Amino acid sequence: MKARDVVLIGILGATITTAKLTLSFIPNVEVVTLLFIIYTITFGYKKGFLVSMVFTTTEIFIYGFSTWFLVYYVIWPMLVIITELMRKRIESEYGYAIVGAIFGYTFGFFFAIMESFFYGTAYGLAYWIRGIPLDLLHGTSNFIIILVLFKPLKNLLSRLKVRYYRA
Repeated sequence: MKARDVVLIGILGATITTAKLTLSFIPNVEVVTLLFIIYTITFGYKKGFLVSMVFTTTEIFIYGFSTWFLVYYVIWPMLVIITELMRKRIESEYGYAIVGAIFGYTFGFFFAIMESFFYGTAYGLAYWIRGIPLDLLHGTSNFIIILVLFKPLKNLLSRLKVRYYRA
């Protein structure tokens, strides 16, 4: 891996972390999903995967250790893989908005599965049911954010990639 790849991955990871912290005062509204989708489309799934590792590790430094970080090490790379698999099938921001919405709607369910391993099935089920309103907000906000920001950010990153980053 070249030095410029390391720098790019660090900048992209820092951008996602900063964007998440900036919107952290609004529960379950984030641009992390959008950014992972755009980064994967623009720079490829390998760099997207590495950015997800940087982001998750940074989140651990900010919020500390708990069972949540195990899900983050699975769920964000999973979004990168889903984006890569769908890249040839999806031609517009509407398709990615649907992917982002489904991802947001199921986010709490994946956390509930992990919580079940540590604290039992009843706790995991209660965790998931209690979080359904937030999952609905998460998925719906992902849909809207991706519809509004996908094209401008994709165009911007594509131009910057051509101008400054020739892989």
